[in-house]
Amino acid sequence: MNMTKLLYHKLDPSSRLIRLILAEYNIEVKLEEASPYKASKNLTDIDPNASVPLLLEGKNSPIIGSLAIVHYIEEIHKQKSNSLFPENASDRAEMWRLYEWVMLKFNDEVSRYILEEKIGKREQKMGAPDPKVLRAAKVNLFEHEKYFAYLFETRNWLAGKNLTLADFALAAHLSCLDYLGEIDWSKAGETKNWYARVKSRPAFRSLLSDRIVGMPAAKSYTDLDF
Repeated sequence: MNMTKLLYHKLDPSSRLIRLILAEYNIEVKLEEASPYKASKNLTDIDPNASVPLLLEGKNSPIIGSLAIVHYIEEIHKQKSNSLFPENASDRAEMWRLYEWVMLKFNDEVSRYILEEKIGKREQKMGAPDPKVLRAAKVNLFEHEKYFAYLFETRNWLAGKNLTLADFALAAHLSCLDYLGEIDWSKAGETKNWYARVKSRPAFRSLLSDRIVGMPAAKSYTDLDF
């Protein structure tokens, strides 16, 4: 059987989401780094848009984009005993609501700005991050943190009583920001306790070993008792 290969960027939240799902479902995967900021040739040869993540499996056509990959994995590889998709329709609707909140709203108001300033500019050699952009993103981050903390005051997991895709989506984003030292966990409320549980899962181990050359991880990044 041909090995599944994932083209990814270490500090791309969508790439991290897919890595978490693959690990949670015990799917062996070969990881190959590719940078959307520099339009890596191994990426543009397959996808002219140079987007990550990108999944290659056997002779199948490339599966491009996190949502397409999420559905592909769920349809082809998931096991009913550990599916990240709730069986109940209303529970699935809440999962998708919060998945969209994280992957669209949180990304567009927080993650995208911080990652483009700190990682994108660095890889493209475009100079130092813009402090004004980072400050605005941090203000937005604080507002989102208040909402997530509010949810976790009454829920075990982001979308309800069970771990779902929404949890991994949020964990993927927060782990990138945590690597860069952008999160003050003392002000995160119940989100900190939730993240500690997610971070302790076996699926998270490979993410915690990620390192960017010349950019060490924040102290809290690998600390399970942060």
